[in-house]
Amino acid sequence: MPHTPVWFMRQAGRSLPEYRKVREGIGMLDSCMRPDLVTEITLQPVRRHQVDAAIFFSDIVVPLKAIGIDLDIKPGVGPVVGQPVRTRADLDRLRDLTPEDVPYVTEAIGMLTRELGATPLIGFAGAPFTLASYLVEGGPSRTYENAKAMMYGDPELWADLLDRLAEITAAFLKVQIEAGASAVQLFDSWAGALAPADYRRSVLPASAKVFDAVAGYEVPRIHFGVGTGELLGLMGEAGADVVGVDWRVPLDEAVRRVGPGKALQGNLDPTVLFAGREAVERKAQEVLDSAAGLEGHVFNLGHGVMPSTDPDALTRLVEYVHTASAR
Repeated sequence: MPHTPVWFMRQAGRSLPEYRKVREGIGMLDSCMRPDLVTEITLQPVRRHQVDAAIFFSDIVVPLKAIGIDLDIKPGVGPVVGQPVRTRADLDRLRDLTPEDVPYVTEAIGMLTRELGATPLIGFAGAPFTLASYLVEGGPSRTYENAKAMMYGDPELWADLLDRLAEITAAFLKVQIEAGASAVQLFDSWAGALAPADYRRSVLPASAKVFDAVAGYEVPRIHFGVGTGELLGLMGEAGADVVGVDWRVPLDEAVRRVGPGKALQGNLDPTVLFAGREAVERKAQEVLDSAAGLEGHVFNLGHGVMPSTDPDALTRLVEYVHTASAR
């Protein structure tokens, strides 16, 4: 590529007026199950910002909904699970996911790859730990006391739960790759809540199982979590080709933690976009400078685009990175 590639997490979403317009009156999960809508929403930031990749519009709980888990995404709250998973008997509700459960994914990716041409489409799934957190807590949590209580108090049940979720997640990513996704990203949004020893023992095996399951397709695999500075080496060990870095660790330090053989993705603080053009360009240049010695770098934010971000600030940022990194 003639410049550092750029795409953003949550680039298709509430920061775009055209997104709010097409989603009017349509629930989040419903919008993830309508191929025409998924296609339009996925394409919006590519058209507007000229980003170098589209990210498949979905939600991490879509595969759980598809296998019959009673859940909904409540506006202003997030995913809420009707009956939390707390006992061994509850595991029986987590059946295998098949392509027939998610025909709208296959259809939407087919439509998207035709529209996108040479622009890559990145597939998307939630990692086993983050999915388990929602299932055990019954919704979003700041402390994960129920999930961690199971992890510490019933490690066998916990391991079986994560293993089951790894199989569901791997199946969901395989559907996306077979339909035409050219890379996949595993979001372990809440892994930063864990100490390294607990991550290694209780989470890494399930994440590694997901990455192993899709390794044969030879598409790039990206691994991202928030607040994971202490876990970067372990997240790389789980098997990704690209490790996402949030804004708390500079890239030149992150590469030391991750070790050789991996590219890095990141890591501009999303709130910088509220600070005006000069500040955005100065901070973006700092990211590019700290990435100078990396084996590979994808420019991204250190977390998702915030809903009140000015879309024009994102468009200018893409333009700046393309120009400043031109080789």
